[in-house]
Amino acid sequence: MQTLEAGSRQTGQTGQTGFTLLELLVVVSIIAIASAGVSFAIRDSSETKLENEAVRLAALLDTARAQSRLTGTAVVWRVTPEGFTFDGLAARSLPERWLEVGISVTSPRAKETQTTFPVLLLGPEPVIGPQEVVIASANNPAIRYRVSTNGLEAFGVQRVQAKQGAGNP
Repeated sequence: MQTLEAGSRQTGQTGQTGFTLLELLVVVSIIAIASAGVSFAIRDSSETKLENEAVRLAALLDTARAQSRLTGTAVVWRVTPEGFTFDGLAARSLPERWLEVGISVTSPRAKETQTTFPVLLLGPEPVIGPQEVVIASANNPAIRYRVSTNGLEAFGVQRVQAKQGAGNP
């Protein structure tokens, strides 16, 4: 009695060996689902970098605010063409440059204060007025983050949603 090994044919059997159409469709659909999952899991690197800049700025503003209260001197954060500065603190006590190139900062209150660059007053009073700036990247200007405080709490970061049917607000 003759036995067959896996994958061999009996003599006289016709037809081709290979994958069926159903097997190919299953494999292609598994690959499509896996690649879609990976693409959703990976965030845009420019968005991640901008979010990191916003979180870093919030931490620096809170640090400068604490130093202002500790020393009793007024501290003003302002944007410069090269980055930003903390007027009132010792020189180079905090970083003064963005980590990424092409970061821009705007202030919703720029028209009220009539300044070219955004300015934030960080102390020395324990309660300051509401402060807010919006940062964006030249690489992806549609994505923006608001760094703000109500004057009592620490600075927080919030993504700014683009308005429907309008340009950048």
